[in-house]
Amino acid sequence: MSDHPTINWTEAGKACTARWRSESGLPPHKRVVIADDTMKADDAYRLACEGTALLWRGDFQNARQLLLAMSRRADRKPRKPALSPSEGTSGADGVAFNLHRQAQSQRARTLAMILLPLAGDYTIPLRRAPDVRQACTEAYGIGGEPSVVSLRELLGLIGAHEWRKKGVEIAVLGVAGLGARIHPHYGVYSPVRGEYVGLVNEAPLPTSELAFDIGTGTGVLAAVLARRGVKHIVATDQDPRALACARENLARLGLSAQVEVVQADLFPAGKAPLIVCNPPWIPARPGSPIERAIFDPDSRMLRGFINGLAEHLEQGGEGWLVLSDIAEHLGLRTRDELLAAFAAAGLKVIARMDVKPHHPKVSDAADPLHAARAAEITSLWRLAVR
Repeated sequence: MSDHPTINWTEAGKACTARWRSESGLPPHKRVVIADDTMKADDAYRLACEGTALLWRGDFQNARQLLLAMSRRADRKPRKPALSPSEGTSGADGVAFNLHRQAQSQRARTLAMILLPLAGDYTIPLRRAPDVRQACTEAYGIGGEPSVVSLRELLGLIGAHEWRKKGVEIAVLGVAGLGARIHPHYGVYSPVRGEYVGLVNEAPLPTSELAFDIGTGTGVLAAVLARRGVKHIVATDQDPRALACARENLARLGLSAQVEVVQADLFPAGKAPLIVCNPPWIPARPGSPIERAIFDPDSRMLRGFINGLAEHLEQGGEGWLVLSDIAEHLGLRTRDELLAAFAAAGLKVIARMDVKPHHPKVSDAADPLHAARAAEITSLWRLAVR
């Protein structure tokens, strides 16, 4: 076996082992039992809640049905009522957020207890199993040894593969009235919330010569700047998946000559008259790779951008910070703290452009975080050196 984590179990009186795969960083389960089509949903859910994983040997589609049944049981637990908008941005919002995150984490751990075997070439040795070889290769790289993965994670890989094939239409990237698509890779946040893309497309450009795009992800904002006529953009990221994703998207859009994608922790070398950054908006720990674009522990990336901006801006240049105020409504950060961070870094606010989000959760009154989502504003802060 390799140096990767392994999972161990006993089957037909024989000790077995395989490579353990978990993109969310879950350790290999200590208790594993064999399960098949005879497993009842109540029994499966009870075992999962007790910390026993189920290595599936039955029909693949039946495993999916079992997961759905377990999901329904997990959702029967009483949910904390959503805070009403009249409750404002008190500390109760932060409590609601933390309780929501804890509940989601517990639910995810429970539903991750159904495990599937993968052969070395990523085929699933089960009846009626789909062909997931391409989806697994995109997420894990080239195979080579048998492994075990949770069914829930595998379904996420399949979904990400479909998003990658289909892409997300970005109207402002189109030419001749036709939209263009950005194709997100597994673990790279999809630009489905188009309001922040629109802000970058509408803000007055201080230059058409050079710009930095910090934390480029799919490359969507670098592509917007290129479409707007900026001659050279340096797009940075430190995640290899994001770098590959951005390069592929920019090549597909015919923008590789304008955009240079480099691996860097925040800023590249040198200075620019325009520096754009859309950091994760919520100061909390991510629970999976895809959440790294949403959750930023201790606001590391936000603070890093703010504190390093003056050093990398050319004289008279602008920094564009694209940031939702959702953290303020959740009681995780205050507006005064953000403004104080600007001042401490020697920055001033030239202007601010605001837009209301329009994703479905804004109007979902059953969402425990509805009050915060309903009040949320996404802003593009135009910053300059004082």
